[in-house]
Amino acid sequence: MTVDVQARTEERAAPPVSGGRRILAPDLARGAMLLLIALANATGVFLASTPGVDTTPHGPERVWNVFLFLFVHARALPLFALMFGYGLVQFARHQDEAGRPPGKVRALLLRRNAWLFAFGLAHGVLLYSGDVLGAYGLIGIAFTVLLLRRGDRVHRLAPGYLILAALYVLGLAALVLHGLAAGSGGAAGVPTSDFPSVTEPSYGASLGARVGEWPATVLSMLPMILFIWIGAWAARRRLLDEPARHRRLLRRGATVGLTVAVLGGLPMGLLAGGFLHVDADTAGYAKMLYETAGFFGGIGYGCLFGLLALRVSSWSATSRRQLPVTALAALGRRSLSGYLVQSVAWLVLASPYALALGDRLGSPTFVAAGSALLVWLGTLVGAYLMHRRARRGPAEILLRRLAYGRRG
Repeated sequence: MTVDVQARTEERAAPPVSGGRRILAPDLARGAMLLLIALANATGVFLASTPGVDTTPHGPERVWNVFLFLFVHARALPLFALMFGYGLVQFARHQDEAGRPPGKVRALLLRRNAWLFAFGLAHGVLLYSGDVLGAYGLIGIAFTVLLLRRGDRVHRLAPGYLILAALYVLGLAALVLHGLAAGSGGAAGVPTSDFPSVTEPSYGASLGARVGEWPATVLSMLPMILFIWIGAWAARRRLLDEPARHRRLLRRGATVGLTVAVLGGLPMGLLAGGFLHVDADTAGYAKMLYETAGFFGGIGYGCLFGLLALRVSSWSATSRRQLPVTALAALGRRSLSGYLVQSVAWLVLASPYALALGDRLGSPTFVAAGSALLVWLGTLVGAYLMHRRARRGPAEILLRRLAYGRRG
């Protein structure tokens, strides 16, 4: 799933942006988003399914399955899309303020996103076919060409998608409730898709499988341009740049977004936990409901981190509470590196031809969760240490040099 690489464009693009000038909320959101991505992707890899879920859970695994569908699965990707769109607009605004001609800004964005697509190709084939970088590189190119410089009249249409999405959620909820009310109890399993590349017995075989899986992943994510458009609209209104000014809207977004995500994910969560039994049609509707409701979860998380940034701004610079916030923001600024490290970790920890910890240590569900947490904490510490030394992440450095040339 994700990382906001375009957010990196915001950091020291031209001229360098000092740490004091950066907007805190997007960095916090990106850093926390990587934990959600780690939980979702690790579960998918260790359990070889999409979404990642144990279809025969026992004991605490049942409760954990519910948690995943309420707060993790299909929640991180929309948040990433929103932050990606937000970063595109922030980058263009900063370049404009630095005096760059619009044509040069456009060319720079196109180069960056073309290289992002190349990163995605390498990542998707070599490490993890659930890659989001390739799709977002293509979407970034399309957005730059079609929407970035359009006027307010066009961008005001973006929130209209929320109305359509809300109506779709209500329609799916009605279908699920109808199935439950009709007593459609059955033995339908949790709707999932196989993840063949993670079960291959050798790296060479997995490489061949990923060559086929990655293009399908890219195509399936292209509709995310609508979510990115919402993020761009939010950036044009400076919702996260000026959280104090938009406090009421952020509170509503956090409350409504997370409520819709939790309620929309509940049927699928209960089904995955073995607490609910339905027929195949109702199970399919429950899957579509949790996926669509996840978009509102992404909005809720984004608004929540805007409010958190507002709260943090009132803390003393010497407060001990600043340490985890600083570390989280540091990871957010290096989210491309953090994301790629995760994929290397899953390859080593879960693959049958590597450590295969899911087969050796008992419950794959909790091995995946523990691995996700430890890997994320490792990247958090690493990002904080790089922050202390004023160093960018290695992947960010490489992407910048490719996009800017030696002057990057």
